[in-house]
Amino acid sequence: MTGIKTTGEKKLMLFSGRAHPELAEEVAHQLGVGLVPTKAFDFANGEIYVRFQESARGADCFLIQSHTAPINKWIMEQLIMIDALKRASARSITVIVPSYGYARQDKKHRGREPISARLVADLMKTAGADRILTVDLHTDQIQGFFDGPVDHLSALPVLADYVGAKVDRSKLTIVSPDAGRVRVADRWCDRLDAPLAIVHKRRDKDVANQVTVHEVVGDVKGRVCVLVDDMVDTGGTICAAADALFAHGAEDVIVTATHGILSGPAADRLKNSKVSEFVFTDTLPVPGALELDKITVLSIAPTIARAVREVFEDGSVTSLFEEH
Repeated sequence: MTGIKTTGEKKLMLFSGRAHPELAEEVAHQLGVGLVPTKAFDFANGEIYVRFQESARGADCFLIQSHTAPINKWIMEQLIMIDALKRASARSITVIVPSYGYARQDKKHRGREPISARLVADLMKTAGADRILTVDLHTDQIQGFFDGPVDHLSALPVLADYVGAKVDRSKLTIVSPDAGRVRVADRWCDRLDAPLAIVHKRRDKDVANQVTVHEVVGDVKGRVCVLVDDMVDTGGTICAAADALFAHGAEDVIVTATHGILSGPAADRLKNSKVSEFVFTDTLPVPGALELDKITVLSIAPTIARAVREVFEDGSVTSLFEEH
């Protein structure tokens, strides 16, 4: 006989960066595992040090890190952790990115611009990532930027089921805040059996986050409108869209988004908005200044945990969403 036979079993290990530990702990709880103890700190000059306190040799490693503020620091920490796992002889490295940084820079709008979403994918691949698991990318094409499997999860079932349970379905209208979200809004319409409306807008290409709302396409008068988007950053776009709906006779407006970035003037805009409720998932931590009564945060951890289990057991992640 030549060679050596082993009776070893597959081993799942879950690691977390420092960006959003609460979500990582909830995912670990859903999976019934503990987070691998990790020593991580910043040197005086800002360099990041990471060391895992358990062996990862031969393990299927899942590394979760949300790209939240300060976004460049947490992306760099994730890359360093991927490199550490590769050098620790991990069997496979799956990078869980609940909110993918630089996703809005997915194409060149004007000359001499970067495609930063592709750069982030290249950095992860170079660092040693075998697979990416993420939630609601800004555009589907970003999946093609990574040279390997990408599991693109959807928060739509979580958000739509919450809204559908508390709103009179007969008065419900799903609203896309721009033409780019129509396809997603259409899926909401199918799930909740509701009509569709669209807010037509035009951005100022020279001023970031500057939006002029033009008109509403569809009947929203006397309706409960649900604005559906992938992210809310400064809140300018979504609050302007809500104002347009109220101006066209909407009875109430609810805003839903997977990623509540909520930076800059978002706190004041959300607080002063006529929108009755903002519904986000916890792919990103909600800033303390935005703990308002009108903000609801739903857990995405069960969705991520189910996908992790399917990946680990060589199952089908697609099957989690086919019914939707």
